[in-house]
Amino acid sequence: MKPNGNNVKIAIQKDGKLAEDSSQLLKQAGFIFEAGKGKLLASCENFPLDILFVRDDDIPEYVRDGVCDLGIVGQDILRQGNFQLTTITELGFGKCRLSIAAPKESGIADVRELEGKTIATSFPAILAEYLKANAIQAHVITISGSVEITPALGVADAICDLVSTGSTLKIHELVEITTIFKSEAVLVGQTKSSRNERKAQLIENFTRRIRAVLTAQKTKYILLNAPKDKVSEIAQAIPGVKSPTVLPLYDPDWVSIHSVVSEDVFWETVDKLKSLGAQEILVLPIEKMIL
Repeated sequence: MKPNGNNVKIAIQKDGKLAEDSSQLLKQAGFIFEAGKGKLLASCENFPLDILFVRDDDIPEYVRDGVCDLGIVGQDILRQGNFQLTTITELGFGKCRLSIAAPKESGIADVRELEGKTIATSFPAILAEYLKANAIQAHVITISGSVEITPALGVADAICDLVSTGSTLKIHELVEITTIFKSEAVLVGQTKSSRNERKAQLIENFTRRIRAVLTAQKTKYILLNAPKDKVSEIAQAIPGVKSPTVLPLYDPDWVSIHSVVSEDVFWETVDKLKSLGAQEILVLPIEKMIL
């Protein structure tokens, strides 16, 4: 199968920490495609979209060189390679942090104690930038994998590596000293593009679908019954809403209010609503939300 030159092309991980979530996001946005193990290309059945499954390190280059229009990649990869791409939106998964850690027995507890030390990392550019900004003179060695084992082998005094839960550091008796960069998956595109009008419109439509899913993930749909004389106060208690829907009930003194609440402030909002007399609060998930 060859990609269609008129289709939008997106590069995502074929395997790795972002692979499953990237495919799942596309499917949640309504794109229908088959992605079998070892498959490198899939075409959507219901949208002019070709999906390329590649190594994560290759994704920014594919987008930069125009092989693909879009890509889903970790911010750590973008920062390390200094790729000049446009971040269209953060995707909320693949969250991790790039941290410096040292053996527990070393007693190193502050980044200033790394002066003159050797640090092993797979992200030399980001680490070098951090050390320079903090006026720390340290020797950086680049390791392609298994960075956490280098102190035990006597190769390095400390490491700089990606941390998600911290379990790997504990296994190797390493203590996190500081975080120098936070990362998550992002949707990226070319900074400068020579797309034709049709391709530009398709990309806009694609992006709208993705954002609709992301917005829905951060919100809840609520329905509640409330005293009619409390409608104004309740409307003000729901943040970020232009105007909730208010429907009459059989009891003329009561109304039904429908609205959307951000997940971040959901419980605080519910507490306010209850204090204002809201009852029978029903909470529903939102599949997609188009703003």
